[in-house]
Amino acid sequence: MSGPDAQCDVLVVGSGGAGMSAAVAAREAGASVVVITKSALGASNTGRAQGGIQAAVGADDSTADHLEDTFAAGHDDADPALVRTLVEGGPGAIDWLASIGVPFTRDDGQLRIIRCGGARRPRLLQAGERTGAEMVQALRSAVRDSGAEVRESTSLEALEPVDGGWRATTRAKDGSRLSIAAGSVVLAAGGGLGGEAARIGEKSTNHPDATPEVLEMALALGAAGRDLDSWQRHPTGAIWPAGLAGYALPETTRSYGATLHDAAGERFVDELAPRDVVADAIIRIVAEGRGAAAPDGTMGAWLDTTAIDREHGPGFTADRLAYVHNRYLKQGVDITKERVLVYPVLHYRNGGLVIDEHGRTTLPGVYAAGEITGGVHGTNRLMGNSLLDTVVFGRIAGSSAAAEALS
Repeated sequence: MSGPDAQCDVLVVGSGGAGMSAAVAAREAGASVVVITKSALGASNTGRAQGGIQAAVGADDSTADHLEDTFAAGHDDADPALVRTLVEGGPGAIDWLASIGVPFTRDDGQLRIIRCGGARRPRLLQAGERTGAEMVQALRSAVRDSGAEVRESTSLEALEPVDGGWRATTRAKDGSRLSIAAGSVVLAAGGGLGGEAARIGEKSTNHPDATPEVLEMALALGAAGRDLDSWQRHPTGAIWPAGLAGYALPETTRSYGATLHDAAGERFVDELAPRDVVADAIIRIVAEGRGAAAPDGTMGAWLDTTAIDREHGPGFTADRLAYVHNRYLKQGVDITKERVLVYPVLHYRNGGLVIDEHGRTTLPGVYAAGEITGGVHGTNRLMGNSLLDTVVFGRIAGSSAAAEALS
């Protein structure tokens, strides 16, 4: 076997929130780092996350409550050690994100914290309406500043164990290949539901790069997986106008007071129940013939967004949900005056690679973080926990991978 074209201590595969957090943490630990990403640095599902990030930072909240809510939403199927690591790392993750420039929204100087589905306390922090995009912007700068080498438009084609670590074969968009030797590897390439949705002909909220080949490669190498067929649907995927089909109205829409109704105008679910409960209720009423029809015949349920301004006063929706409001206005719909039609849309893979609380997979020297992993959320994810997962376990996986490579 010929020698590698490049070497590093830690190879990071993927550049969403988990991959970028891992790269920065590995550099902070003194490791040399190469990041490979299929398109541009930060192009990921992280950047599409609108609602916010959960962490127990409120005066009336606790990590114990966050832990119980996470277990309950995940049907008690999550790994207790991973959930504890997630929630106990929450406040520190928020502090770190703020330190690298994430502009968390404040009201009168205090962090804005709201309640979302499945949470017993207000726990959701926001950076405007597009928290994920703000995180990506700050993380992208942190990666660049860290000195990590970033190879954009580069996919992982093969991964094999070698003495002293792993060898990756990468392929650039121009077809050129590169061999990279690494002491350890962090897999942070996501759950790939965009690719799964395309395969089965469904719509998805995922980024076009969200395909499952890295997850499948790790499983083929012998990595243990869990709950791989547990896929979460976002309850309120837009079905009309056609130009918005598949867009997910953020859960904050319901947190602020939007209500769900069947064709007869009857409410049929607690809008702030866990996501799978709400999604299943919408699917059920449509199956029972109680759904409302879009002009093209697509069936769904009414999301009464006009209730938000009725509860909070005129202008509240345009202020707090400006991005959603403007997206609909561009399609000729004013959500402060009209209800919208929604139906659940594929959103998140709850399961993935088995990891421990240090981010280690069952493959020696291979770590993982983010949506590619399983056990953190059980078989249903609590809204806002995914962004927290990317930071907490991304940083843990990066520092753990660096420690192993440097040892």
